[in-house]
Amino acid sequence: MTLRIYDTRAGKKIPFEPLTSGQVGIYSCGITVYDRCHVGHARMMVAFDVIVRHLRASGYAVHFVRNVTDVDDKIIRKAQAEGRSAAEVAQHYTDLMNADLRALDVRPADTEPRATEHIAEVIDIIERLMGRGLAYAASGDVYFAVQEFPRYGQLSGQSVDDLRSGARIEVGEQKKSPLDFALWKAAKPGEPCWPSPWGPGRPGWHIECSAMAHRYLGEPFDIHGGGADLIFPHHENELAQSEGAFGDGHFARHWLHSGMVNFGGEKMSKSLGNVVAIRDVGETHDLEALRLHLIGVHYRSPVAFTVAPEGGAARFPELDEAEGRLAYFYRTLERLAAAPGEDDGGAVVPPADRTLAAFGEAMDDDFNTAAAIGQLYEAFVLANKLLDEPQAAAKDVRRRTLVRLRRDLAKCGQTLGIFQREPAAFLTAYRGRLCARRGIDPAAVESRIGERAAARAAKDFARADQIRKDLQATGVELMDTPAGTTWRVV
Repeated sequence: MTLRIYDTRAGKKIPFEPLTSGQVGIYSCGITVYDRCHVGHARMMVAFDVIVRHLRASGYAVHFVRNVTDVDDKIIRKAQAEGRSAAEVAQHYTDLMNADLRALDVRPADTEPRATEHIAEVIDIIERLMGRGLAYAASGDVYFAVQEFPRYGQLSGQSVDDLRSGARIEVGEQKKSPLDFALWKAAKPGEPCWPSPWGPGRPGWHIECSAMAHRYLGEPFDIHGGGADLIFPHHENELAQSEGAFGDGHFARHWLHSGMVNFGGEKMSKSLGNVVAIRDVGETHDLEALRLHLIGVHYRSPVAFTVAPEGGAARFPELDEAEGRLAYFYRTLERLAAAPGEDDGGAVVPPADRTLAAFGEAMDDDFNTAAAIGQLYEAFVLANKLLDEPQAAAKDVRRRTLVRLRRDLAKCGQTLGIFQREPAAFLTAYRGRLCARRGIDPAAVESRIGERAAARAAKDFARADQIRKDLQATGVELMDTPAGTTWRVV
């Protein structure tokens, strides 16, 4: 199946054909580093991490650029409130962001440029726009003249007339039209600034991304991405200023946008004050569960996220469920790890013969992770059936099937960024979290297991069965194996 992507500008799915065969250039808008990253940020970051992983797994050589906005009104306000420089604030929250992304297993981009390192590129684009009559200076500021760019609105599908009717000029702005947007902002006392032909100042928000995309990917490049909330005005403005500077068609060929996280019926955003920080989630849940929850729906669809008060602490019901699904995956993989032998390429039990193909077909349909995970569930169900029922297939076919499932599930997991750890490590940590939530004392459980072992050794099977039942009543399930008795919280 040929990869098909939903292009925001086209408004439909289209076959993906890179500019250069076998190579893909992607630019994704990153984070404005003035606070801790939240679950909404995780949604976008994980979505594009999976997109890049799938492209690479499909054989493409990918150059992935994801920027950091390290100068901005919000950063400056935070710096002033904390009595620090804007650079110190930006570095502090960049470090926290990187730690959050590592915890989510979001791989670093190939290039991670910062806005403050590309002032020369910003000035170059502004001068190009002014030379084409698409920008003008006013009291040290420079604005993009929207009315001079007829294609404005091509990405968001909005008309200039409709936009103009609701636009206003804020106090202190010197714009000719309410729709015009800042390319360069004149310096104010105490703010970071850089020299320019129009006086000291700093870049506007939109122009920095045009400058960095042009610097590292050239004109045009294959894919520009970000959250759906960036379509307008950020990406619309990027498109206008970039094509205004370099010509029609000389920016991103395709636009991909991830859906938002819905929190209590509204999108999660700092402006609404309804955010949950990634690291706050990590205090009570494994962040792999957050990743699984985010990719459990198509990347363009909204994701529900709930915070339920329980015992005075915030709980995340969707993540409780996601952790349970991960535990199922890891328990199965732990059992598969013991499957002996090699895959000699012979016959296997269906649908184990199509795990990779079915997964790839789902991912080639606009990176449909929800459908891809559905295909993996079928493989896990088959694995457990064969593990539980050795007679379900001929010995050689069963052995070969288990080995192939182990290999193929690991490969698919690499693309999605899930179940890549040692199963025992995840399962032990998961059991510990469940015990903490439910008030179960692991030491007491181990003590009862010891009592049960002694009862069994004394052939007091009635007492041994009663201990099992007592533990089961508290939510603890015992599992007797050749290596001894293990337990889990159910």
